[in-house]
Amino acid sequence: MIPHLLRRAARASAASAFVLASVGLTTPGHAADAPVPGAPDTAAGTGVRGISLTGGGPALRQLSARPTAPFSMVGLTWADSRARLDGTTEVRTRDRLTGVWSAWRALETDVRTPEVGAGAGGSAPRAGTQPLWAGPSDGVQVRVTARPGARAPLPGGLRLELVDPAVVPAASGAPTAPASGTSGTAAPRPAVTPRSGWGADESLVADPPRYSAETKAVFVHHTAGSNDYACAESPDIIRAIFLYHVRSQGWNDIGYQFLVDKCGTVFEGRAGGTDQPVVGAQTYGFNTDTTGVAVLGNYNDAVSSPVLRDAIAAVAAWKLGLYGHDAAGTAELTAAADSGLFEKGQKVVLNRISGHRDGYPTECPGDNLYADLPTIRRLAAVAQAG
Repeated sequence: MIPHLLRRAARASAASAFVLASVGLTTPGHAADAPVPGAPDTAAGTGVRGISLTGGGPALRQLSARPTAPFSMVGLTWADSRARLDGTTEVRTRDRLTGVWSAWRALETDVRTPEVGAGAGGSAPRAGTQPLWAGPSDGVQVRVTARPGARAPLPGGLRLELVDPAVVPAASGAPTAPASGTSGTAAPRPAVTPRSGWGADESLVADPPRYSAETKAVFVHHTAGSNDYACAESPDIIRAIFLYHVRSQGWNDIGYQFLVDKCGTVFEGRAGGTDQPVVGAQTYGFNTDTTGVAVLGNYNDAVSSPVLRDAIAAVAAWKLGLYGHDAAGTAELTAAADSGLFEKGQKVVLNRISGHRDGYPTECPGDNLYADLPTIRRLAAVAQAG
């Protein structure tokens, strides 16, 4: 290259470096995108990478905008599963195709880990936010802020989790379920996409499923995050939630027994048999004798559709009907932990089809979907009546 072009290239390179530094971007080889030492397998190739949030003070943690390896889902975890994050977590992500940064988006923090059972292989589970589906991304920025007047500082061991569901495992068989001991029901079994249909890596499920005596109630959830997904992406979203629950939070499997997308497609969640009373990790204090149905999306923002309401009602009618329970009735449950709404050991009467917020202080399943629960109960009762 001739001298004046060399000088022009050098000036351009220096200008680019100044722009990157001024907005907080680093080079693609930034060490912060490396696996976190001591973290439960966050290495490249596993589908999850962790970035430790160490800067800031007791009321603020942040990560400057930076390029990363490809990911599509983001969440935040911390070490003490008993600790709550009393504040807000906001993230921005960079679109891998367009290079455009998103607006700041909040992660839902009012969630808790299971009250019984350890994580995979007996490891202690980590607490975490609900994960956010960002779509194909290659850059991230985060800020975590304690609520003004919060009694406790931000929890220790904060780690940003970047999930790439493109890591698809080889096909493998699902765990076998015990023989069914349930009674019949007038409500037909709905069509359910099996775990193999969304690419569950069964080798990551270390321990066998656990079972309740029956299914007394169904809790309806939303996964929060984005509603701007194509239904063809639903298997990727569910696989990403699975990886987040197992690799990031240390659970044995995905928390929900069923998931439903906005097009009304029902997916098998936690392994163990869709017709069995599998114990999940979905409603703190009430994981025993219940089933969780999680809708992909944020239903504080979105409104449900008839096909979605029909799908939730079909699952609930079938599961409750297996044990002869009226979907429009009520159930007495015993709180297994202090939830903030109920004390451990307290007897609670709830609708057979309830929202997550009925058992735990949370916005889940969103105001719009929660308002639809009377309609869903009515639809389920009709399905049971044949």
